[in-house]
Amino acid sequence: MSTSTITESNLAAAMMPAAVSNGSIEMPHVDDLLIEHAPRDACVMIVDDEEINVDVVQTYLEDEGFTNFVTTTDSRDVINQAHTHSPDLVLLDINMPHVNGLQILRSMRMDPKLKRIPTVVLTAETAGDTKLMALRLGATDFLAKPVDPSELILRIENVLAAKVYSDFLQDYSNSLEHQVRERTADLERSRLEAIQCLARAAEYRDDMTGRHVMRVGRYSAIIAKALGFTEDQLRDLELAAQLHDLGKIGISDTILNKPGKLTDEEYDVIKTHCQIGVQIIKPIEHDGSSEAATIQHAMSGGTTSPVLDLASVIAATHHEKWNGRGYPYGLRGEDIPIEGRIVAVADVFDALTSKRSYKDALTPVESIKILEEGRGEHFDPAVLDAFLASGKLIMEAWRNLRDQD
Repeated sequence: MSTSTITESNLAAAMMPAAVSNGSIEMPHVDDLLIEHAPRDACVMIVDDEEINVDVVQTYLEDEGFTNFVTTTDSRDVINQAHTHSPDLVLLDINMPHVNGLQILRSMRMDPKLKRIPTVVLTAETAGDTKLMALRLGATDFLAKPVDPSELILRIENVLAAKVYSDFLQDYSNSLEHQVRERTADLERSRLEAIQCLARAAEYRDDMTGRHVMRVGRYSAIIAKALGFTEDQLRDLELAAQLHDLGKIGISDTILNKPGKLTDEEYDVIKTHCQIGVQIIKPIEHDGSSEAATIQHAMSGGTTSPVLDLASVIAATHHEKWNGRGYPYGLRGEDIPIEGRIVAVADVFDALTSKRSYKDALTPVESIKILEEGRGEHFDPAVLDAFLASGKLIMEAWRNLRDQD
C-alpha cells in the first residue's frame, strides 16, 4: 500500500485564488478551498479490528478515486503506524480489543506530531456519552456503522478540504512569522551598526582606531556580569557604554587634541561633553530649565530605544565621583546610576592604559594601582571589586582589543 501526505502541489492548487499584492499575500476565498480542493492522493488511515470493515471502507474510497491508504486491524499499532506514514486523515473505530478508539484519540491529541491529524470516528456505538467523550478528545466527525458510502465520501471530502485550508493557514502563519523574525533581525543589525558608527564618529576625534569605545563597552559588560546583571542587561550596557563620550563631537579639536596641560577654561569646555552627549541622544529645547530638571531629563526614558535611554544616563554620569566631586552634576554615592559608576571604572582604566597625544600609556598593573587609590573617592568600592575580581577577563579583552601600532 503506497502512502503520501497532502503534497505541495495540492497546497499550491489550493492557494491559486490567492494573489500577491505589494509584497503581501491576499487570502483565498474559504468556499473555493473547501469545495474544490479535497485531494484524492491524500493518505487515509483506516483502523478497525474487523478486516471486512476495513475492506468495505477502502473499496468505497477507491471507487471515488482515492489511492493512498494505511490500514490496520491491530489497535496497538496505530500510533506507530501514524508516526511512520503521517496520514492526512484517520478513520477510527471505537470498540476494539486491547486499545479502544478513545484511548487512541487521547494518545494522538497528546502527541505534537499527530495532534492536528483530523480523525473521523466510525462506530456502531450509539451512547451519547461515548460521542461526547470522543468530541472532548478531539474527534473531527462521526459516521454510524454500517457506513453509507455517499455520506462517507461527502464527510471525508469536507474534512480533507478543511485540512488543506488549515494547512495553508498554518504555512501562511509560519511564513509571516519567519518574515517578521528576519525583518526584526535586520532591524536589530541596522540599529547596532548605527549606534556603533555614531560611537566611532565621536571617538575618531582623539582615537582614530575607535577601539577605545569597544574596550570600554567590553570592560563595562565584564564588570556588570560580576555584579549580577542579566544577559539582556549586559548586551544593552556594552552597546550603550560605547556612546559614553558622544558629546566630544561638540568639543573643539584645538582643546580635545591639545598636547599640553589644559587651562581651567579649556577644562571647563571639556566637561561640557557630558551634557552635549545627552543633548545629542535626547534633544530638548533650551528653556532655562533648572539643573534638577536637566538631570531628570538625562536619567529618564524618552526615546524609543532602551539602549539610547541607557546611553543618555551613561553619557551624563560617567564622570561623576563616588565622593560627590565629579561633574557635571556633583552626584554622590548611590545617587549615581550604577551604569555610570561601572563605566567610570572602565573608562579610567582604558584611558590610563592607552596612549594619547598628551600622554604615554601605562601598564595594566600601574593603572590598577591608580584605580585602587581612587577606591571610595573616585570609584564605587563594590564596582571596583567587581573589576578586580574579573581581572582575567579584563586582561583578555585588553589584549584582544589593543590599538594597532
